[in-house]
Amino acid sequence: MKSDRTRSQERILQLLKQCDRAISAQDIYVELRDSDRAVGLATVYRALESLKLEGIVQCRTLPTGESLYSCVQADRHHLTCLHCGESIPIDECPVEQLEHRLESLHQFKIYYHTLEFFGVCLTCAPKEVNNSHDRQDIHLHHHHSHERST
Repeated sequence: MKSDRTRSQERILQLLKQCDRAISAQDIYVELRDSDRAVGLATVYRALESLKLEGIVQCRTLPTGESLYSCVQADRHHLTCLHCGESIPIDECPVEQLEHRLESLHQFKIYYHTLEFFGVCLTCAPKEVNNSHDRQDIHLHHHHSHERST
């Protein structure tokens, strides 16, 4: 099947496939610039948006508001520490059956979903106890990004 992707989209997709982690649009911009395949930052954002709409790139947003992009791969979720920002990947998916049920019930093709758990890691937990007046409750953030198939 012939792809209608732009050269910028193909470059970004190749870069994401080579990365073993999710990276920011700024990181993508710097990587392409440093490899002499420079693409403007606005073009990077536009290309990422198009790739998301194709259902081949996913985005997860950290508590800081930073967005990280990666290729849609195996279902992967994270435990993210609100203190140090460490993200621990978890391989099991507690909502996989729900996703299948929703697809069937609503006749809706789900490309991917993100599931994030926010709390405090073991390293930061003693600091959390000492600063209990500043304690943030553990949050469950579950965000589905859905695109209709055509």
